[in-house]
This record gives sequence, C-alpha cells and structure tokens, in this order.
Amino acid sequence: MDKRFLTFLVFPGAHGQLRRIHLPFYVMHLVLAFSIVGFMTVAALANSYARMLLKVANYNSMATEREALKSQVKTLEGAVIQTNAELGSLGSLAKEVALTYGFGQTHPVQFPQAVLALATQSNSTLGSSYRASLYAFNLIRRSTMDPAIGGVGYGMFPNPGMEQQMVPSLWPVRGPVTAGFGQRLDPFSGEGAFHRGVDIGSPFGTGVEASADGIILQAGPDFGYGNEILIDHGFGMATKYGHLSKIFVVMGQEVKRGQVIGAVGMTGKTTGPHLHYEVRVHQTPVNPAKYLRD
Repeated sequence: MDKRFLTFLVFPGAHGQLRRIHLPFYVMHLVLAFSIVGFMTVAALANSYARMLLKVANYNSMATEREALKSQVKTLEGAVIQTNAELGSLGSLAKEVALTYGFGQTHPVQFPQAVLALATQSNSTLGSSYRASLYAFNLIRRSTMDPAIGGVGYGMFPNPGMEQQMVPSLWPVRGPVTAGFGQRLDPFSGEGAFHRGVDIGSPFGTGVEASADGIILQAGPDFGYGNEILIDHGFGMATKYGHLSKIFVVMGQEVKRGQVIGAVGMTGKTTGPHLHYEVRVHQTPVNPAKYLRD
C-alpha cells in the first residue's frame, strides 16, 4: 500500500500554532480528476449555449424573411387582382366600342334553358331549392309578361329590347361621390388599388333604392362589403350595394326601380357611413357614371 502523502504547513499568524495537514496522493488524483471533469462540463455547456444562440439567431432571421415574403406575396396578389379587374374593364370597353360601331356580333343564350338550369340546381349559390325556384319563377314571369326579354346580350350597352326600367340609371341614394371608379389609394393600406364602383356619402340609415327593376341574387353579409345586395337586371347586367346597415329584401325577390331595399351603414371595411355602388356587365365592373342620370 502506497504510504506517500503530501504535507501542507498552515501558519495562522505570528502568535498562532503551526499546523500540519497530511493528504495522501490519491486525494490529489481525485481533485485533479474532478477538476478535469468540471472543466469539460463547463466547456460542453458553453458550447451548447453558443449553438442555441446561433439557432435562435437563424430562426429570427428566417422568421423575418418569411414575413417579408408573405408581405411580397400579398402585394403581388393585390396587383394580380387589380390587373385582372382592369383587364376585365378594358375587355368590356372593347366590346362596347365594337358593338357601337357594328364590329361585334351578339350570341343570344336561350332564356328558358338558363331558367331550367337555375331551377334544377338545388345546391347553387342561390341557396335553398325554394329560393332557386322563386328566382326561376320570377324570371319566367318576367319573360312571359315582356316578350322583349328573350335572350342575354353580350354588349356593354343595354340590349335594344331592354326596357328603361331595367337600365340602372337611378341614383340609389343622394349624396356626394366620395370615391370614384378606377385607380385610387386604398384607405387602409395606403397602396394603389382598383375601385370597382363608386362610394356615395349619405347619413347612416338613409334608405337605399334599387336603381332598376330586377331580381335579388344575393342579400347578406360578404367579406369587405359587409351587408350587401346584388340585383340581376337581365341581359347580363347587375348592380351591387355594399356596407348596408339593414337589408329589406331576400334572395329570389323581384324588386322595382326606386324600391327601398336597404339602409346606408358602415359594415365591412369602411371608414364611415356611405354606400358602395357597383354596376356589372357580365360580371365585369364598369363605371356606374355611364348609366347614372341627373
């Protein structure tokens, strides 16, 4: 057995008693081993912490890049939607010019076939089968009472057989036009956006009138437009009324020119009470000023 040991002399002070501490060599070996293990542990922890900091930095960088990409994608989507709307308006304008100068040809769609298609679609966008039947019934009644309604024209202007009551020329509310049709700055994002209609300022609760005879295609909430009403006037023409506070009609109902269908509000994306009014020809927004009178 190894009897070697180390002796440590402890001097407590000038008047203290000298002390001797004897430590075997194996104790020193243990101290050295524990020191090495402790140093390696501290080094491993430091390395792990540094790697964690690096991963956090990479994650933050990737999150920032992801948000930037999402913003770019959103901007591109808005640009695509705006471009499509502008192309649609240009296409409608080209059809209008062509028909005005006699270059275009109309391709009538048989009205009874459209009625039968609507009546047989129980799961269509019109809602229940009852509403689809009501819509089809009103279309059939209109076609029976007015023989001039025999097909759907494909021009920008109303079909020559279209009655004046079916042309959306009546102002739905009276008030100043606070935002016109076409390119403008979006009031929420501050970026350029295509405005599909006109905004007419009017006090909250003012009655909104149908601009022409037609049948209600939609009456309810819609994202962005809030409470809205969509009226089909025949011959591919339709009008939309958005941001309403109240709706007084239902889908499939037949309405007359000047009939109160809702009330001005500020539902949806809006900065104040007004009416968003659109005119659509074959689902393409056109400038309502082409039809509004007075």
